[in-house]
Amino acid sequence: MTMIETPGDLIETPLRRGVTDHRDALLSDLLSHIRLSGALFLRGDYSEPWAIDSPGNCDLAAILSPDAERLLVFHTVRRGTVRVTVKGREVVAGPGEMVVLPHADRHVLAGVELVEPVPVQSLLPEPPWSDIPMLTFGAAGERCELVCGYFQCDELLFNAVLRRLPPVFVIRPSGRASALLEAAVDYALEDGSRSGGMTAMDHVTGLLLREALRMHAEDGTDHSGWLAATSDPVVSRALKLLHDDPARDWNAEELARRANTSRSVLGARFKSLLGQSPIRYLVEWRMQIAADLLRTTELKLAAIAEQTGYGSEAAFSRAFHRHVGQWPAEWREGFAGQR
Repeated sequence: MTMIETPGDLIETPLRRGVTDHRDALLSDLLSHIRLSGALFLRGDYSEPWAIDSPGNCDLAAILSPDAERLLVFHTVRRGTVRVTVKGREVVAGPGEMVVLPHADRHVLAGVELVEPVPVQSLLPEPPWSDIPMLTFGAAGERCELVCGYFQCDELLFNAVLRRLPPVFVIRPSGRASALLEAAVDYALEDGSRSGGMTAMDHVTGLLLREALRMHAEDGTDHSGWLAATSDPVVSRALKLLHDDPARDWNAEELARRANTSRSVLGARFKSLLGQSPIRYLVEWRMQIAADLLRTTELKLAAIAEQTGYGSEAAFSRAFHRHVGQWPAEWREGFAGQR
């Protein structure tokens, strides 16, 4: 070990306050470059014994948002207990808690008692719905009240956050976070009642998703992936440097030096947590920023090239085409009229 390398046990030190700050800032920065929306789509009042089989992403998208490329489903528990089973993994949630399915996989919602699940499609009226459906189902036992919703975002060019999230996890908020979740859902339900239909939550979606991801990261249950990387004392410092100045002509040596570690340690930590090198991460992040600018602004390609660290419009265009498979102007044309 050289004098500039960081001992392995030091790399794994618990989070310090500064690292937590990096995580929150990195989450906010990433979500600011993602086209994100959301809605509540179902209220459920279930009585033991009960179980329903909910469809996966493709079938859900066809019903809820046909133009969506990706849905993230969530269920908030207002009363009682729910068991959620997906891909052989089961979680249990109680009042005030949220179950998140990042990949909107097919799943079973059930009470405590074991019973054969019924397909939810057979219990719902045919869409489109004039109001948020209220589904009452089960026998005469203990009640469970759920409010179900989804987050919608484009299929990310930079998909590092969602890529390694588990198929299901539970958010167990407390204090201010609990009050925030409850208030956001109440507001969305009231908005739906006023509008007479499935309520859009675009104004609170980013906040809810950021809080859900932040609380999941604080659980420390993920040992790899982007959220784990933002909690790592070494990698989070490097990520913050890259996000703060993506146009800089970074190299591995300078990034490691400014992150107070060695190139070998930083490379190993990136590989372990994100499966890629720091410079490869930088390229993907630049492409995400470029995609956002192409979609939401009328900036000329030369200006976007400058903001994303490319010396010329031609160099940027080649990099974008290599990464995305389309030329920037061609890709932008697909979003014409959406700004």
